[in-house]
Amino acid sequence: MRPIHITNSLSQKKELLQPLEKGKVSLYICGVTVYDHCHIGHARAYVAFDTIKRVLTHFGYNVNHVQNFTDIDDKIINRANETNTPWKTLTETFIGSYFEDMDALGVIRANQYPLATAFIPQMIALIQDLIDKNIAYVGSDSNVYFSIDNCPNYGKLSHRNLDDQESGARVNVVSAKKNPMDFVLWKPAKPDEPAWDSPWGSGRPGWHTECAVMVHDVMGHTIDIHGGGEDLKFPHHENEIAQAECCSNNALANIWMHNGFVQIDSEKMSKSTGNFFTIKDVLQEVEGETLRFFLQKVHYRSPIHFSKEGIQEAGQALERLYNTLRNVPMNQQIPKNQIPEFNALEEAFLTALADDFNISGALGHLFDMSRLINTHQAGSERLFNLGQILGLFTKPIQSTVSIPKNVTQMAQDRQSARAAKDFAKSDELRDQILASGFQIKDTPDGFKLTPS
Repeated sequence: MRPIHITNSLSQKKELLQPLEKGKVSLYICGVTVYDHCHIGHARAYVAFDTIKRVLTHFGYNVNHVQNFTDIDDKIINRANETNTPWKTLTETFIGSYFEDMDALGVIRANQYPLATAFIPQMIALIQDLIDKNIAYVGSDSNVYFSIDNCPNYGKLSHRNLDDQESGARVNVVSAKKNPMDFVLWKPAKPDEPAWDSPWGSGRPGWHTECAVMVHDVMGHTIDIHGGGEDLKFPHHENEIAQAECCSNNALANIWMHNGFVQIDSEKMSKSTGNFFTIKDVLQEVEGETLRFFLQKVHYRSPIHFSKEGIQEAGQALERLYNTLRNVPMNQQIPKNQIPEFNALEEAFLTALADDFNISGALGHLFDMSRLINTHQAGSERLFNLGQILGLFTKPIQSTVSIPKNVTQMAQDRQSARAAKDFAKSDELRDQILASGFQIKDTPDGFKLTPS
C-alpha cells in the first residue's frame, strides 16, 4: 500500500495515514440536513470526499464510509410548517433528492446512511452520562447544556481564542447558561413539534449530539478519518469532539479533514444570504461529469470560485481529454522507447494523489499524458485508467478513426523533424501523410490525425 499523507485539521500538519486496522480505513462524513435540495457547497464536499474514497480504494484500502442524514432539526420543522407537509414526508423527499444529485455527480454510495431519529435513545444515554459526570446540566429554561468550562481542551480543533469567543457571546447572553458558549444537548418540545420522552421531559436532541453518537454506535469509539466542510469545524465538529471524548476518554477521530468553501463574487456561498445555486439548477445547463471535473480542479482544502465561465472552461478541458481517448485507439501500443516517459507521468499522477489528495495536481499530469498520447498516437488506455480513479470518463468512448501504424510513425517522425528544425523533411512527411488519406494538425496537446 502506498503511504498517504493527509493534512490533519487537528494538528494543522500533514500526517502519515496510519489506520487503526491494517488495510482498512473508517471514514465518517457529516451529511446534509434534509429540508431542501442540495446546493453547490454540498456538491463540493461530497465530490471531494468521494474522490478521496476512490483514491484510498485504488491504493488498496477497504474503506468503511458512513454518512448521516439529519432528519430532525429546526429548519426541517419550519419548512414542514411553511409547506403544510408532514416532517417525515419532507425528509424522505429530500433524501431522495440528495441521491438523485449525487448519482448525477458520480458519487459512490456510502456503506451506511444512518438517520438521526434512529439514534434518539443513544443520544439520551450520552447526555445522561455527561450530566452524571458534571459536564452537562439542566438550565432554568429546561434545556440541557454542555458545560465547556468542565471540558478539558475544548477548542483544540478550531484553534480559536475562547476568551475572545466568550466576550463576543456575552453580547447575546442567555441567562440559563453558565457560560455564554455552552451549547444545547436537549431542547424541550414546543406545541405540535416532533418530540421524544427523556429524563428531562419531552423534547429532542441538539444538532451537535447526533454525529458523536452515530460514530460511536456504528463505527466504534475512535475512527480513522472524520470529514466535512470547513464551516463544520466550529462549532459542530468542535462540539462533537467535546461530547464524545468527555464520555469515552478516547479520540473521536485520528484525522480531521475539511474541504474549502465555494465562493461566489469572493463571498462564501450561503443560503442565509440567498447567494447560492442548487445542484439541480446547475445540472440543467451542464452534465454531471463536467460539474464534477470543475469541482476537482481546485485542491480540496482551498476555496473554489464558482462561475458559469469557470464551468464552461472545465467542460472544454474535459472534452480535450475525451477527444484524446476518441482519436487514439485504446489498443494502440506505446513504443518501447517511450514507455519510461509514460511510466514517469503515471507515477507523478499517483504521487500527487498520495500527497494530501492533490487532485488538482494529478489532473495536470493527466493533461501532460494526453499531450504525450497525441504525440505518439498511443497510450490512451493509460489516460482512461487514471481518469477512472477520479471518477472521470463515464461516457461511452468510441474511437473516431483507426489509424495505420505507418501513418502514426510518419507523424512521429515529422514531429521529430520539426523539433530539429528540419522543415523540408517535416513538409515531405506531411505530404506523405496526406497521400495516405490523413490530415495532420498541430495543437497545444500534440498532433492529431484525421481522415482527409
